[in-house]
Amino acid sequence: MSTELIELVVAAVAILLVLFVLRRASVKSRQRAPDTARERLDLEPEEQLAKPRRERARPRPNQGKKPAAKPAARPAGKSDGSSKKARERERELDDRDDGDDESAEPVAPTDAEATAAYKAGLAKTRGGFVAKLGKIFGRKKIDAATLDELEETLFTADIGPRAADRIFQSVKSSLTKTELEDEAKIWARIKRTSREILEVEAPALDQVMSQHKPFVLLVLGVNGVGKTTTIGKLASKWKAEGKKVILAAGDTFRAAATEQLEVWGERSDVPVVKGKQGGDPSSVIFDAIKRGVDEQFDIVICDTAGRLHSNAGLMDELKKVRRVADKAMPGSPHQTWMVLDSTTGQNAISQAKSFKADMEISGIVLTKLDGSAKGGVVLGICDELKVPVRFIGVGEKIDDLRAFDPATFVEALYGGASVSD
Repeated sequence: MSTELIELVVAAVAILLVLFVLRRASVKSRQRAPDTARERLDLEPEEQLAKPRRERARPRPNQGKKPAAKPAARPAGKSDGSSKKARERERELDDRDDGDDESAEPVAPTDAEATAAYKAGLAKTRGGFVAKLGKIFGRKKIDAATLDELEETLFTADIGPRAADRIFQSVKSSLTKTELEDEAKIWARIKRTSREILEVEAPALDQVMSQHKPFVLLVLGVNGVGKTTTIGKLASKWKAEGKKVILAAGDTFRAAATEQLEVWGERSDVPVVKGKQGGDPSSVIFDAIKRGVDEQFDIVICDTAGRLHSNAGLMDELKKVRRVADKAMPGSPHQTWMVLDSTTGQNAISQAKSFKADMEISGIVLTKLDGSAKGGVVLGICDELKVPVRFIGVGEKIDDLRAFDPATFVEALYGGASVSD
């Protein structure tokens, strides 16, 4: 009897334990239900909306163009709590999925005043080969004969054979037959390729100048390109910016070269170190650099004698100037710029290539762009020399020496060009 009673008690206890466990599980289940709901609500709204739409999306025709890569999904847990923003974000993702239109020209921000000055200086060039291109593209039908005419126009435009071929091949191979009948797409392709040619990889000038005190600039070029005038304009520009500038009259051979530089020095209130007529230009440059170091000048600009690139003796003299400059201040000159006359067209490219074969040229200054229809030579210079154009002269006034900007130049050269011009 006692055994049966014990078994009955044990069974009752077991049943009570099972009921207790079941009850606890039920309570926990009811407590977790709201949390689970909240977790569902806390999901990224963009993900809730984006996922179904992406699953419903259908492939869109891209007309042979490479589709743009889809942006990576944002991590969950960073919701802005706004379903409206999520829908706007989704529409943006859909728009990106459509891909880029490679013929569309990205608009680079340019300074309006600088663009106006560039346009005035390039007016003759726009009336030359650019106007010829406009007549070609204005036709309703672009066929094989028209492409031949395009090629001929580019190769006779004083932009250099390499740059001409690069632009022509870009138009011919990158645009479809239908796009070749769209004048705007052709101009966009030419502008894009031209800007790629002009954007030579080089450190920013301000960055280079800030690394040295004084910053020593050696300027060279053949006679008549406007070398001394360019030096005077640079001195005036940098002095107006608050820099302490000194000039070295290293052109001791040309008659009145030193006097010409002294006039610019007086205009800009900049000192000029000079030597005797026909004396050693290296000694003048040495003295100017030493004074620049001792008196804490910011910039030393060194003029040199104009010379033909075919004269071996004068080229050796330039090498001597560089060696002496390094003795006056180790590491100088920090930049060597060549001044070129744009009115000489492709001859300017030949000059620069010959100088570069014997000298380290780190920058180009192109003068007299307003004087001829050969302003497109900038393209050939950048394409063949891989040397950045630092400044261009678009007029005779002091402020007409402009810092070169590829986007502004391209916009001024081609901007608004059409058959109607």
